[in-house]
Amino acid sequence: MILVADASALIALATCNSLDLLEALFGNVLVPEAVLSEVTAVDKPQSARLITYLHGKVRSVDMQRFVYLDAFADAGETQAMLLYKEVDADYLLIDDKRGRKVAKINQIKTVGSLGVLLQAKRAGLIPCIAPLIDQISESPIYMSENLIQIVLDLAGESA
Repeated sequence: MILVADASALIALATCNSLDLLEALFGNVLVPEAVLSEVTAVDKPQSARLITYLHGKVRSVDMQRFVYLDAFADAGETQAMLLYKEVDADYLLIDDKRGRKVAKINQIKTVGSLGVLLQAKRAGLIPCIAPLIDQISESPIYMSENLIQIVLDLAGESA
């Protein structure tokens, strides 16, 4: 299985020390060069951890391919969708709600960072997700309370 990752979800999973779940669940993890640039910028949280994690996972993208975009797509998101198509990936790891809508238009199957945590719990790779979600929530990463509650309910961890 192949997972192509966008920046925001990688940062979220790095924040809760859960990057290792990606290979355990999906096997092969790839990122385009633009995503590497985004997540390893000096001011980005978790950049040191992501430089190490992404070693050997970075691919250049054929920019001649075609995907539908909106006016707000950044370079990393665009290249991630192009790479997904190029390598015939199984999933695109992306948290951005607008980006997920654009991916759907392009018939790209998506999973978010919270979806990864939920799948990992269901697969028995982690015992619970609430502490990991707490770590993400305590960081500058935004996730809606409604989404968090839905995921906790699905995991059987709601209060």
